[in-house]
Amino acid sequence: MSKLVKSKLVFGCGYLGRRVARRWRDRGHRVFVVTRSPDRAKLLGEEGLDPILADVSRFDTLSDLPPAETVLYSIGFDRKAGVSRHDVQVGGLGAVLDALPHETGRIIYVSSTAVYGETAGATVDEGTPCRPDRESGRILLAAEGLLRAHPLGRRSVVLRLAGLYGPGRIPRIQDLISGRPLSVAADAVANLIYVDDAAEIVLAADAVAKPPATYIVSDGHPVSRREFYRYLAALLHLPAPPFVAPGPSQGESSRGAGNKRVSNARMLAELDVTLTCPSYREGLAAITQVGLLP
Repeated sequence: MSKLVKSKLVFGCGYLGRRVARRWRDRGHRVFVVTRSPDRAKLLGEEGLDPILADVSRFDTLSDLPPAETVLYSIGFDRKAGVSRHDVQVGGLGAVLDALPHETGRIIYVSSTAVYGETAGATVDEGTPCRPDRESGRILLAAEGLLRAHPLGRRSVVLRLAGLYGPGRIPRIQDLISGRPLSVAADAVANLIYVDDAAEIVLAADAVAKPPATYIVSDGHPVSRREFYRYLAALLHLPAPPFVAPGPSQGESSRGAGNKRVSNARMLAELDVTLTCPSYREGLAAITQVGLLP
């Protein structure tokens, strides 16, 4: 196992994965990051990361993956990539697992609380049966099952993330600033986690969790979308926003799918983390105070 010391491998060096990669780098690890783009590979290399040009939807590009003590799979769905969500989340994960060296250490898979489905405002935790009612949730649950069934699954940690938000990622912020009505299910419950807290939780899962394990990653303070946007408007010294019912062509989250409250009790108890933004209030304040809105 000597080749694995201080080595990390990241699939999906985007909004969350890039933050995790930088944190590992700053802690003295050698961090390999996988990207399909030569231009992005150059940028990542300039950050002191080790880029690998590969595509999880093409098994032939995964033939030379390095051994690593930790692998993070945090690939989001990109509609412009020309491959389906299933191809990325299930097919891609399966290809990566089969291509990884046999001496690979821990696998951290970023999933979503969408695997629970809509529960009419009920509270769910890691023991709640998963009955996803959306395509995204069904695909992520299938990927979790694939990981558990794979020989590397016994070394895995699954992180079911609530809605990720932070600098540059607040839905409908331009509508709010412009005074346009917000087309969201205003009274449906949202579960959230600030992106920098999520990155620290990934590191904690790497250091503390005992695989195989599954954790809900959330700040533990569900909030209605109405209250979320009203609070943000107040921080920006804007009037309380008007709301309109979302239309059938809008995404499922806008229409109120996934109306549930998730518990982060296991995460807090077992991963020994202290959230810098323990609710949306601290998170939105952190973004607005340092001018990180678009």
